[in-house]
Amino acid sequence: MDAMNEPEDDMRQGPGDQPGPSAERTPEEWAARRAALERKLAARSSERASEAKRIASSGSGMQGMAEGLKLASEFAAGIIVGGAIGYFFDRYAGTSPFGLIIFLMFGFAAGIRNILRSVAPKPVAPVKPHAESDGGRENDVNS
Repeated sequence: MDAMNEPEDDMRQGPGDQPGPSAERTPEEWAARRAALERKLAARSSERASEAKRIASSGSGMQGMAEGLKLASEFAAGIIVGGAIGYFFDRYAGTSPFGLIIFLMFGFAAGIRNILRSVAPKPVAPVKPHAESDGGRENDVNS
């Protein structure tokens, strides 16, 4: 192949590729490559900065992970406590494995209930209407 038929923009050449003798670049070509790379890096860093601002403003990030770990631990705790109660119930009552199975199911139900209670929207307290005003003498002791 002829060197004239090769594309001029040889930006896809990897760092491990050794250019051959016909691929030697002039300082102007290196400067052009460096400028193109700086433009790409500037665009990429502005994209990352805007993404970081969006994540920070949304309040997500580690808070979501903390909420997920809290829910998982509540679920696991329900099952573990139910299993422990069932185990000791079976041990003292001699009903193995029925107490363990039943209390594991209770623990599973308790774990589900804890998760649903945690993720449910909090109820808003009703606003009580103000009592009729008696002319501004609500707390007057002399009346």
